[in-house]
Amino acid sequence: MDIVVKGRKTEVPERFRKHVAEKLKLEKIQKLDAKVISLDVEVSKEHNPRQADRSDRVEITLHSRGPVIRAEAAAGDPYAALDLATGKLEARLRRQHDKRHTRRGNGRLSAAEVSDAVPGVARLNGNGGVAVEERPESVPTKRMGSLEVRGEGPLVVREKTHTAAPMSLDQALYEMELVGHDFYLFVDSETKLPSVVYRRHAYDYGVIHLESDPLAGSEAGGAGGALGG
Repeated sequence: MDIVVKGRKTEVPERFRKHVAEKLKLEKIQKLDAKVISLDVEVSKEHNPRQADRSDRVEITLHSRGPVIRAEAAAGDPYAALDLATGKLEARLRRQHDKRHTRRGNGRLSAAEVSDAVPGVARLNGNGGVAVEERPESVPTKRMGSLEVRGEGPLVVREKTHTAAPMSLDQALYEMELVGHDFYLFVDSETKLPSVVYRRHAYDYGVIHLESDPLAGSEAGGAGGALGG
């Protein structure tokens, strides 16, 4: 795996290049992501004296056979900024690593345990896997926000409202990679429409624009569904 250190409108001293190689523990990174190809470290300088406490910025970009992962930080000197950016990068790598292990089947249920773990699932008898009829029970109903929920769920409702300036698609992609998420909600500066950019496969991305249509009926199916299509 290669580490490329470069400066943007600033010189990078050899001492800092050596420090980068020591700080970014390759063995630790490769344990968290065995598909790493290269690491780019970019150093930039803010010459505004009012931002002296954040004058040095370090951005680390990890390229692998999976999604690109970025982490950046600013501090009063490049060494402190590198420490902060490295911490963010390792945290995001751990999250990706934990996701992969979870998807591989940790905590899978046997067929006999499914009916206990999933509310409302049909129970099977031992005779050819025939579903056992059960008496319907009265299901309590409650309201969560603007939704009516029957029984205990499973449903988690959390409502958030954000204010954000319109941005281009390129900026939305950058912001998505920066926060390490698989999707990013934004207002497209060109179309003025609420939009979502999302990761599909490897380096492929998709974008969904939501346009209001007062004549669309409920049978049209809406704009819901999986993002990965």
